[in-house]
Amino acid sequence: MTQLSFWQRWRQRFMANHASISEKCAAATGALLSIAGLMIVLDWLKIPAASNMLVLASMGASTFLLFVVPHSPMAQPWPLVGGHLTTAIIAVICTQLLPSPIWATALAVGLSVFAMHLLHCLHPPAAATAMIGVLGDEVVTLSGFTFVYSIVLANCGVLLILALIINNLLPGRCYPWRQRHHPHHQQFNPAQHPQALSLNEADFRKALDSMDAVIDVSETDLVDLYEFAVEHAEDRLKISK
Repeated sequence: MTQLSFWQRWRQRFMANHASISEKCAAATGALLSIAGLMIVLDWLKIPAASNMLVLASMGASTFLLFVVPHSPMAQPWPLVGGHLTTAIIAVICTQLLPSPIWATALAVGLSVFAMHLLHCLHPPAAATAMIGVLGDEVVTLSGFTFVYSIVLANCGVLLILALIINNLLPGRCYPWRQRHHPHHQQFNPAQHPQALSLNEADFRKALDSMDAVIDVSETDLVDLYEFAVEHAEDRLKISK
C-alpha cells in the first residue's frame, strides 16, 4: 500500500476538499434556510410538550448531513426519520427503566447504535437525540412517549420537508439521492479498460474533483481500495484456474 508521512496524511484528510465554491455556498444556504424554516414552523405550531425545547440541537447535525453530503446513505429520508424516532423511543424506555442518568444515557446510545444498524437507518445525529431524551429538561424527561411523537417527529418531519424542497431548488442537487446514470456503473470489464492498470493518485484526485461534492474519502483511500480489489481479483483468478 502507498506509504505517506504523517503530514501528508494530515493534509489529505483535513485540508483536501473537492467541492467548488458554488457547492459550498449551496450547502451553507440550504442549512441557513432549513434551520430558519424549522424554527419558524415549530414556533407557529406551538407544540405544548416542546415549550422548553422547541428545536432539538441534534437537528443542527442532521442539517449538516442533509445539505453538505445529501448523497450520503446516512442523509436519506429513512435514516433521518427512522434514526431519530428509533433513538427517541429507546431514550424514553431507558429513562423509565433506569434511575441512574449515567447508565440510562450510556445504554440509550449503545442500544440506539445497534437498533439503527438493525433497521438500516444509520444517522449519527440521532445518537444525540437519544442523549437529549435522557438528559433533557424536565419537560422532556417527564413527557414520556409524547417526546417521540410531538417533539422528535415534528422536528425531523419538518426538516425532511424543508430538505426535499430546498435541496431540489438549489442548482445541481437532487434529493433524495438517485444514482446518476453513467456507463461506468455497468459491469466493469478490465479488458475494455487496459489503462485502468496504471491508475494513480492523480487520476483519483481528478475523479473526486469532477464530482463537485464533499466525499468523505481521500485519493489515497481510493488507491488503497483499488489495490485491495486488484489483489482480490488476482487471487480469484488463481483459484479459478
